[in-house]
Amino acid sequence: MRRVTTTPGAQPRPSLLYAVKQVELIVRSRLDELLRDSGVTALQYTALTVLATRDGLTSAELARNSFVTPQAMADLVTALERAGLIVRDRDPHNRRQLLIALTPAGHDLLARYAAPVAAIEERMVRGLDDDERERFRSFLNAARASLAQ
Repeated sequence: MRRVTTTPGAQPRPSLLYAVKQVELIVRSRLDELLRDSGVTALQYTALTVLATRDGLTSAELARNSFVTPQAMADLVTALERAGLIVRDRDPHNRRQLLIALTPAGHDLLARYAAPVAAIEERMVRGLDDDERERFRSFLNAARASLAQ
């Protein structure tokens, strides 16, 4: 990853990739700090939020939607299941697959942390007005879509 972009006569500045990585690292750090007492990590919390919007995913589907490898998701799912935050049940249409769903305890954890997590997001964009926030979201989604192709 190239760290610095330079143009003649201008001050060196971080590349976009570097800036995005720095934002990711600080967000993850803030989430880990916030979630410490809950017993879940930022990655586990992300997986729970994915399940909140789409219950009944396979481990592979959850890995793709949570931005982790299938191997990392296997460990993550085991930990979340042990904590009683998710359950795995056989897919009635394909008995070889296990589908993952939130438990009531998983829903409760997400509800408990919804406001504090939203406060982190609000802090991240507090210098932006509503239109800038929407454009920022749009730019991030366009960048993700471009890289996913």
